[in-house]
Amino acid sequence: MSTAAHRRPAAALRASLGRHDRATSGRAAAHALAHAFLAAAEWSRPVLLEAGFEAVGRRPRWMGPLVSAMLRGYREGPADRPRELAGFLAAHLPGRVPARIVVRRAVPTRVVRMRWDTPPLGDLAALAEFLELDGDRLDWFADRRELNRSSTVESLRHYRYTWMGLRLIEAPKPRLRALQRRLLDEVLGRVPVHPAAHGFVPGRGVHTFAAPHAGRAVVVRLDLVAFFSSVSVQRVYGLFRAIGYPEPVAHTLAALCTTSTPFAVMRGHGSLMSLLRAPHLPQGAPTSPALANLCAYRLDRRLSGLAAAFGARYTRYADDLAFSGAFPPSSLVDAVSEVVADEGFRVHPAKTRVRGRGDRQRLAGLVVNDSPAAARDEYDRLRAILHGAARDGLDAANRDGHPDFAAHLAGRIAWVAAGRPARAAKLRELYRAAIATDL
Repeated sequence: MSTAAHRRPAAALRASLGRHDRATSGRAAAHALAHAFLAAAEWSRPVLLEAGFEAVGRRPRWMGPLVSAMLRGYREGPADRPRELAGFLAAHLPGRVPARIVVRRAVPTRVVRMRWDTPPLGDLAALAEFLELDGDRLDWFADRRELNRSSTVESLRHYRYTWMGLRLIEAPKPRLRALQRRLLDEVLGRVPVHPAAHGFVPGRGVHTFAAPHAGRAVVVRLDLVAFFSSVSVQRVYGLFRAIGYPEPVAHTLAALCTTSTPFAVMRGHGSLMSLLRAPHLPQGAPTSPALANLCAYRLDRRLSGLAAAFGARYTRYADDLAFSGAFPPSSLVDAVSEVVADEGFRVHPAKTRVRGRGDRQRLAGLVVNDSPAAARDEYDRLRAILHGAARDGLDAANRDGHPDFAAHLAGRIAWVAAGRPARAAKLRELYRAAIATDL
C-alpha cells in the first residue's frame, strides 16, 4: 500500500476527531450559556446579551441572533429545563464557537408550574429534604453508580428477586420501599388517572372494572405482556416532568422508582431480557402500579376513543383490557393490538378471549352475563367449606393452614357475595355457625 493510501485514513481520523472536538466544545458552550442566561437578572434582550458576552469574555456577532432565537423559542426563562435550553442553544450556535468560557454560573433549578397539588420540589436539595436524606444517600438510593445492576453482592442491591413462573417480582428492600411509599402517598396519589383505569385506584376495583360490561352481546378480554417492565424510565421521567418537576428532580424521582435487573437474575429468561436489562418499573414496588396507570393514560385515552368508534365500552384493570358491545370482534382486536403496539406495549395473543351471550363471559374472576358476580361453582365451594366448619370446627376445615382462617373466610364471603344479597345472607349464616363452634 502506498504512503498516500496510509495518509488518507489518518487524515479522515483527524478530521473526525476534529468534528468531535468541535461538537463537544459546542455542547459545553451551550450548557455554560444556558446557565448564564438563566442567571440573568431579567429575561430581556439587552440583559441576556450582556450575560452572554460576560460568559464568553468577548462580544461576538453571533450572540445577537442566538439571543433573538432564544427569545422566540422561550417567552420566559425555562428555570426548570436547563438541559432543554442547552440543547436549543447548541442547535442554534454557529459552526465555530468559543472553546473557552470565561465566566461560569451555577443556577439552581426551580419549579415553574405544578399541575396538581403535589410538593413543589425545585431542586435536588429540596428533594433530599423532602425524603429526609442527605445528598449522598439520595444518590445511593437513585443508584447513580448502577451498583444494583452490576453488583453480585446482595448488600449492594436495592431489590430482592423472585421468579414466579414467567413473572419476576422485584421487591425493594425496606428503606427504599419506605421512600417509594412516601412518593406514592404524597406525589403520585394526588395525580388523577384515566376514568377507564380501575386497578390499584382508590374507590375502584374488579367490580367497577367489570360492571360496564354486564349484559352485553360480546365481551372481549385482552392481556398485555410484561405490563410493568414495558414502562421505561423515559416514560416515568416524562410523567414527573409533566407533573411539573424540574429536569434534575424528575431524573432522580424516575431513578428512585425504576430499576435495571442484574444479569445474573435474568439468566435463563431470554425472552424478557430486552425489557429487564433496561431501567423499568419493578413489579413489587409500591410506586409501580400508580406509575403504570399514569404512564398508560394516553393508551387508555386512545382505547376509549377506539371503543367509542366501535360502539363499545372499555375498561382496564392493570394489564387486563376489556371491551363489550355489538361489533365484529376480529376487527376490534386487530385495531386494539395496533394501538397497544404504538404505545409501546404488546398484546398476548394466546390470552385473548371473545365471548358471546351464550358463553360464560368472565372478567377478573367475575361472570358478567347478568350483573358482575363470582361464578356459581366458586360459591358452591365456599358454601361447602363453611358447612364443614360449622359441623367440625374451623381448625378441621382449615386444610390449607391459613394463619387467621376466620378472617380468610370473611374475605372470601365478601368477594363471592358481592352484588348477590341471597348468597350473602346464606353464607353469613353459615359463617356465624362456624364461628360459634370455637366459642
